[in-house]
Amino acid sequence: MSARTKALGLDGFSKGWVAVLLDGDVHEIRFCRDIADALSAGFDRAAIDIPIGMTDDGERACDRLARERLRPHSSRVFTGARRWLWEEFSDPDEANQDALRRGQKKVSRQLWHLGPKIMEVDAFVQAHRADDIREAHPELVFLRLNGGRPLPSKKSEEGFTLRHLLLERQGIRAIDRWLTVDRIGTGAKADDVLDACAVAIAARDTAGCVPEDIPPRDACGLAMQIWF
Repeated sequence: MSARTKALGLDGFSKGWVAVLLDGDVHEIRFCRDIADALSAGFDRAAIDIPIGMTDDGERACDRLARERLRPHSSRVFTGARRWLWEEFSDPDEANQDALRRGQKKVSRQLWHLGPKIMEVDAFVQAHRADDIREAHPELVFLRLNGGRPLPSKKSEEGFTLRHLLLERQGIRAIDRWLTVDRIGTGAKADDVLDACAVAIAARDTAGCVPEDIPPRDACGLAMQIWF
């Protein structure tokens, strides 16, 4: 991509979305209530840290391949998103009972609570198929930026500092202001900002993806592929 291509990275938080725009030397951050607002600024390519494309049983090759790359930290990739979980149920225990009845794996509480955002993105992507909107995973981006060496947890001081440094090396000079002045009062956590920056880099550079070949598509025609 050219230096002036608009690359947008989105990461969800409790009150909405962190949106980081990388447009050549122009770097901006916004804290948005919904996905439409987050994507309204205009972009050439957007990357979102959320599942795009789902199977009926929650099994996706891209999740398996991402978990393999992140070993020994495979659990950093949540798996099992299925549209019917949130379309048919409002209670996670009832949803998991039905999953077991169908011979499927249960959904974790962490993924269950991401349901509203997963369905929000799913509806938007299906309604805007001409837009270049891709799934990305920040931990795969950080792994690449760290030369393939596993990183400590982002919740640890060492892990946070390393991710911060890797982003600075990618030319994101406003990161300190974003983490302090701009973030305060929004409800977003510091690591939400780092993750949004990471997937923005995936949108800007698109260095790799899993699977590497033509991705499988779900029943709605959405590609199931994770970029980094």
